Amino acid sequence: MKNPPTPRPALNRRAFLRTAAAASPCCLQIGTQAMSDSAWHQMKALVTEGFIGKPLFGETGYFRVGDFGERGMPVDDPNAKPGPDLNWEAFLGDAPKRAFSVDRLFRWRLFEDYAGGPVTDLYPHCLTQVVDILGMGFPESVVALGGIHVYPYELREVPDTFNLIAQYRENVSVVVMGTQGNTFQATPRRGAGFRCPVIRGTEGTLTIAPSNKEILFTGIEQPGAKAPRQIPIERAENNTDLWKNLLDCVRSGKKADLWSPMSLAFRAQTVLQMAMLGFKAGKTAKFDAAKREIVL
Repeated sequence: MKNPPTPRPALNRRAFLRTAAAASPCCLQIGTQAMSDSAWHQMKALVTEGFIGKPLFGETGYFRVGDFGERGMPVDDPNAKPGPDLNWEAFLGDAPKRAFSVDRLFRWRLFEDYAGGPVTDLYPHCLTQVVDILGMGFPESVVALGGIHVYPYELREVPDTFNLIAQYRENVSVVVMGTQGNTFQATPRRGAGFRCPVIRGTEGTLTIAPSNKEILFTGIEQPGAKAPRQIPIERAENNTDLWKNLLDCVRSGKKADLWSPMSLAFRAQTVLQMAMLGFKAGKTAKFDAAKREIVL
């Protein structure tokens, strides 16, 4: 089980891992730990059975205050230098060649060579469950906007505010919004994903009730619409349950029962990488489904 995902946008490596995982009899559980929360599996079942009608829109996001995840990364040894115990070339891997820097080594999340800000660090935790709830494959296109709006630290290259829209062939849109300069979620905060998602369909909407104990269904404002409904949430997020799910699948050999398989992680990460690459290029990112390639 691996969590969080690796930071660099490298779809080819994830495609390789997805293919290897699919071909192997072994079980591979990929975070996020949010997938241990039964709320998202219960919402997925409601969407699958058609309870909200045709899915139209998924909305999620991640709002917090602080640059502790980038600028605040600890520099364990300010005098570190390449040598027998520090292989700088191995650290760089297939990233652009750079002169050694203590900041790049210890505070790598500041730099675009290795990270992308909220979209690569935080959004896997709030998007993965939305992709799963809606049963989406790969998006046709993704657009993204944002920038360094709150923390203009001289070394920071990655955005602190980032918003994306993904459009799918099924005529479903997914929006992910966020900033590191504000904590207001607009929906209840729950688990690793922070902001609870909103799932809209032609017959109603699913989200989490203010009590954080029920899934809340609200019908559309039309005559004959479905009545409001609250469904008790069976189980909260729990890393132990995520591990138990993995071990149960290993024992049974039923890879399809994994809560967060590589195939799901690959679909979620494709959206996020399309967003970051499109943002950096100032373009709409397209996905070539036949070649499994991002096109700018």
